[in-house]
Amino acid sequence: MPDPHQAATCRTMEQTRAEALQRRNRRTAIGVGAFVCGMLGLAYASVPLYDMFCRATGYGGTVQVGGPAAPGAAKDMPARVVTIRFNANTAPGLPWRFAPSQGPMQLRLGEEGMAFYQASNTAVAPVTGVATYNVTPATVGKYFHKTACFCFEQQTLEPGQQVDMPLAFWVDPQMAKDPATRDIHTITISYSFFRSLDDADRSGALANAGPHVGAAPRATP
Repeated sequence: MPDPHQAATCRTMEQTRAEALQRRNRRTAIGVGAFVCGMLGLAYASVPLYDMFCRATGYGGTVQVGGPAAPGAAKDMPARVVTIRFNANTAPGLPWRFAPSQGPMQLRLGEEGMAFYQASNTAVAPVTGVATYNVTPATVGKYFHKTACFCFEQQTLEPGQQVDMPLAFWVDPQMAKDPATRDIHTITISYSFFRSLDDADRSGALANAGPHVGAAPRATP
């Protein structure tokens, strides 16, 4: 006949294994949950973190905004001169003419430069635009500083209105000491104007242009 003591020992071992398996499953579930929560948090934070990273490093040609005033050209060494070129683009949905007001500019490192872009509204109603910008080569981004720019705010032009938009900037002399940028002698700053989402929504252009990032979904009747 079966040994009662041996049977009790077997039941105890089986119960111990079951409890260990439950604890392991709980730890696994907690770990997976923490990983999912962490990934969700990273996803929500990725856009502002990426923007902060680009502004801090100049990655992708993102220029530096604000900060200290231009230090002026160094007095104890020959002035390094770079050529600044200006580029302009207008999105198809924006009824504007937009172009730089001058050609390439010679600028000494450390000195502040001033340039202008010209924009005019060809529509029969007010139109609001917003500009994005970058510089090339992209490695120069962290050395290119803008102290005043029309791109800091949205711009609204009345029908037929034409305006001159100023840009004040300087290039950090440290650019000449960086092995990645010291041989660069020409910098191109590019602006692209787009119709703002709010303006496109008000004018009806948003409804006819297909899905847009940032546009609220419309209820279907």
